[in-house]
This record gives sequence, C-alpha cells and structure tokens, in this order.
Amino acid sequence: MDGAEADPAGAELVNVGGTRNVVAQGVPVVYYSTDYVFDGSKREPYVESDPTGPLSVYGRTKLEGEGEVRDGWIVRSSWLFGPTGTNFVRTMLRLAGERDEVSVVADQLGSPTYVGHLAEATRELLDLPFGIWHVAAEGECTWAEFARAIFEEVGLDCRVREITTEELGRPAQRPAYSVLRSEREGAPPLPHWREGLRACLERL
Repeated sequence: MDGAEADPAGAELVNVGGTRNVVAQGVPVVYYSTDYVFDGSKREPYVESDPTGPLSVYGRTKLEGEGEVRDGWIVRSSWLFGPTGTNFVRTMLRLAGERDEVSVVADQLGSPTYVGHLAEATRELLDLPFGIWHVAAEGECTWAEFARAIFEEVGLDCRVREITTEELGRPAQRPAYSVLRSEREGAPPLPHWREGLRACLERL
C-alpha cells in the first residue's frame, strides 16, 4: 500500500500489467481487488454499483487491474488478515509482546476479513455469474477496536492508544470509511469479523 506511493510504476506493472498477462491466457480469472478503490466519503456500506474514486496509487492501479478482466470474477474485499504473512493481526500480536501500549488509528472504519472465510466464499462465487462482487466480513469496526478485540481474545494486557490517520503519517491516503456489502443476488455471506478473528487465532 505505502510502497506503491514510492514506486507507482512498479505498482502498475504488478496490478495492471500482471493482470493483463494472466487474462491473456484466455481462461476465466478470479481477480482480488480492494475496498481502496473507493474514496471513503460515503457513510453507509459500498455496493458494487457505487462510483469508485481511489485516493492512492495502490487503489488506482487495483481499479485499473479490474478493467483488464473480461471473463471472470472481480472480488473486492477489505482489511484482509490471516495466520501467515504480514497483516494487522500478526503485527499487533508482535507489538504487544514488545510493549505495554500500542498506538492505533481510530478514524478509519472497515470490515476486517479473514482470508480463510474469503477463500471459502470464492469457491461459491465460481458457480455465480462473472462480474464485480463485494465479499467482506459482516460487521464493522475501527483499527483501534480491532486491536482491542485481538488482545481481548488472546488475553493480552496491552493498552490501545487511539490516534488519527494524520498522526500515523503514512504515505498512502486511506479512505475513512470502506465497509463493503453486496447488492447482488446470491452473493456468499461471510461470518462476522470477530468470528474470523477467532478462526485465525486458532491457527496461530
């Protein structure tokens, strides 16, 4: 996300050029996109027909990548986390092991989505028509609320100090609100983000 701001050409190469190369193979494609294709000005969940307006290089190149898909499923999801790789859950657990307090943004609202639940829903999508699908966890929270839930679930005594996006000072601009819901018939529902968190923690 932030690296894309420093290397827009690299982001375009991966998100647009890479997608174009996959599409050129002539088979149906599952393309994972992001809530960051929206500008966050809406105050109710974004649905598939809402106009896009990315604020960052990452969001813009992911949206351009969507435009490369002809036959396939464009799956927009949000705030992904899982038991492997670099993600918010693993980062919070690491920081809680190093300090008594963490500073976390409290003015962004989204739906943290467990990748295991997203994978299961993707299998269901393969029986549904091509096009854009919003597939994200039920419920919504801020990053600070998500951090508190992580510590609560594992019994860690780590305080969360709420800060603003401006205080965090990241290079890439994030939408203040990016909750996703589907307006399409048959869209696979995902469990609440809190259930996803518990499922993830069981695998750590």
